[in-house]
Amino acid sequence: MQDYDEATAFLGEWGHYQRTIFLLLSIGVIPNGYVGLSMVFMADTPKHHCRLSNSSNITIEETSFTNMSLLLPLEGMDGGPVYSKCTRFKTQLQDGVNDTARETEHCVDGWVYSKDRYISTIVSEWDLVCENSWKGPFTMSVLFLGMTSGAFISGQVSDRYGRKIVLFGAMAIQATLSFIQVIAWSWEVFCILCFFIGFGDISNYVAAFVLGTELLGKSERSAYSTLGVCMFYAIGYVILPIFAYYIRNWRMLLLALTIPEVLYIPFWWLIPESPRWLISQGRATEAEKIVQTFAKQNGITHVGVIFQHVNTKEYTLLHSTVGQTHSHGFLDLVRTSNIRNITILSFLVWMTTSIGYFVLTLGTPNMYGDPYLNCFISAASEIVAYTMAWWMVNHAPRRLSTASMLILGGSILLFIQFLPSSLQILTTVLVMVGKAGITISFAIVYVFSAELYPTVVRNMGIGICSMASRVGSIISPYFVYLGTYNRVLPFMLMGAFILLAGVFTLLLPETRDQPLPENVQQVLPVRCLCCPIVQHHSESEASKTPSQQEIQVQNSSVFSLPNSTPGPS
Repeated sequence: MQDYDEATAFLGEWGHYQRTIFLLLSIGVIPNGYVGLSMVFMADTPKHHCRLSNSSNITIEETSFTNMSLLLPLEGMDGGPVYSKCTRFKTQLQDGVNDTARETEHCVDGWVYSKDRYISTIVSEWDLVCENSWKGPFTMSVLFLGMTSGAFISGQVSDRYGRKIVLFGAMAIQATLSFIQVIAWSWEVFCILCFFIGFGDISNYVAAFVLGTELLGKSERSAYSTLGVCMFYAIGYVILPIFAYYIRNWRMLLLALTIPEVLYIPFWWLIPESPRWLISQGRATEAEKIVQTFAKQNGITHVGVIFQHVNTKEYTLLHSTVGQTHSHGFLDLVRTSNIRNITILSFLVWMTTSIGYFVLTLGTPNMYGDPYLNCFISAASEIVAYTMAWWMVNHAPRRLSTASMLILGGSILLFIQFLPSSLQILTTVLVMVGKAGITISFAIVYVFSAELYPTVVRNMGIGICSMASRVGSIISPYFVYLGTYNRVLPFMLMGAFILLAGVFTLLLPETRDQPLPENVQQVLPVRCLCCPIVQHHSESEASKTPSQQEIQVQNSSVFSLPNSTPGPS
């Protein structure tokens, strides 16, 4: 049976069809850049204090220091004493009574929220403060939990029913539920919808990545995985602070971000199903028609029969024969000491990198300076980061690239704590440089991990790594929550963890320009930086009969997903 890339090589490179598919699928990823990250503004906590019984609508900004000190107790916080956000004095100050002796009470009449930055957020609308302050980060964790479920389920659905139906089905789920979320009548309803929106968000992203890598040729995949989906994800992130700056009401902001998704409906007739997937399902005639359409778009008129040697029954028989020899499962990821070390180290690196990325992204309001400007700079830094990641993927060693970017990011985050609070601009710049380093490593680590795992368990290995990433994203809002008490604490924790992840990466073997391992026995051992690289094809490869080698090549490369670099969504 012929190789798909060889059968379609006559289409050429970067023709009309390749450019169209590249652009349409990349544009479809733009909402992924702001759907989840919109919680940076929608779930931010405005300045607030207890509603006062004698002046229910007065905020701190509207009251003199002397008058407010008679009504609210002071509490020690990072940066000095501040007015209490969760308690108030029961009575006015009387002669002969010290502040320390006055009785306080909780905010029995509710809270008053400052509107100097937001007209409303989900925090101010549903009073997610004080004893309910855990609900803010929990809402973001639920969104990421939905993404975890989507990443796990959508792949199986895509393999069974097709890439295209999952792509547009996920888009429909995300857009429809976002419209319903605009009119959410309680925090509980909002939270439930967040789960399914996260489910649709990641399913859409993964399906777009898979469909693009299967539709495009070898020369276009590297660019699509970095300058395509990753770059347009960053463009969506850039759009977020612009919309949020002009729309300060969370419901209107959500509506404005959701309406453009309706424009993707015509894409259904412009983006085809994956011919690779169709052939694997025995639908070679449909795949033939799609590829012939591609040829016409590229100006190729005389095509002939493309998949003349494809025999679906033979393909299925080959798969079942190999499967009877040895059925691989998740236990193979820890079966030998080499692959077990790879799995443990990869899990830790992916989880820590994910935490670092989302802590610095979601923690924009806790940084010094204007949160909208900080978010815009953060998004712009990702565009630069993905451009550098594309260059590194093509020219630099995997291990040193990933480790150096992690060590750079971790060192900067640790250094920030020693800067005086007066150097706000320098602090913001260093945070953005550190985030860029983490973003670059997050992009490269996809390719690195795919090359570390052998063909027989590569999908499962990447699945475990992706699950580790989702675990990190679920935890990250609580690191951000620590920033409301101490601005430096999240940077200190993340700096230490990211630095440790960089050290772990140095223990992994280098994979660039090395042949991909085919079975578990060929996995490279964990080595120190100074150890030489050893070719890892075992002697058992040479002992295989030609028919066995042919079967293995067909199973591992004919219609399998190429290894590329998706982004951090």
